[in-house]
Amino acid sequence: MDQYEEKALKDIEEHGCHILHVMEEDEYPRFTYSIGIEKTSGQPEIIITGLKQEIAHWIANEYNNRVRAGEVFKPNEYYSDFLEGFEVTFKEVAQEHYSEHFGWANWLYNSNNFKVLQLIYPNTSGFWPWDSEASEDFKWFLPKLYAN
Repeated sequence: MDQYEEKALKDIEEHGCHILHVMEEDEYPRFTYSIGIEKTSGQPEIIITGLKQEIAHWIANEYNNRVRAGEVFKPNEYYSDFLEGFEVTFKEVAQEHYSEHFGWANWLYNSNNFKVLQLIYPNTSGFWPWDSEASEDFKWFLPKLYAN
């Protein structure tokens, strides 16, 4: 086991999760995801795409803290109390995206046998990525990793 794997396991033990950041590439926007939440709380991991690392890190920690306190976030429901000033929803990530996005989670769970929720948020004009008024740039920042 290397030092990064040891750190991940220590974070999971101490905080309930480890958070990873992946830089933007040509095909994909930057994204942040958790590992260990399902292991420690029984709730799905989370992925946040298109936001600055500091904000995404805070969101992943907020999600972790809230599910560890017993809160459950259901896919396709809207939550107005998660991000100040914005409604958000969560979508269950389709397993076809696991190998490209969740290498560390595959390592931790030693399989694809875990769930992940994608945080979906509107743009500053209030449009969701599925709205016809949403720009292509905004849609790129929130790739559809979910089936429905």
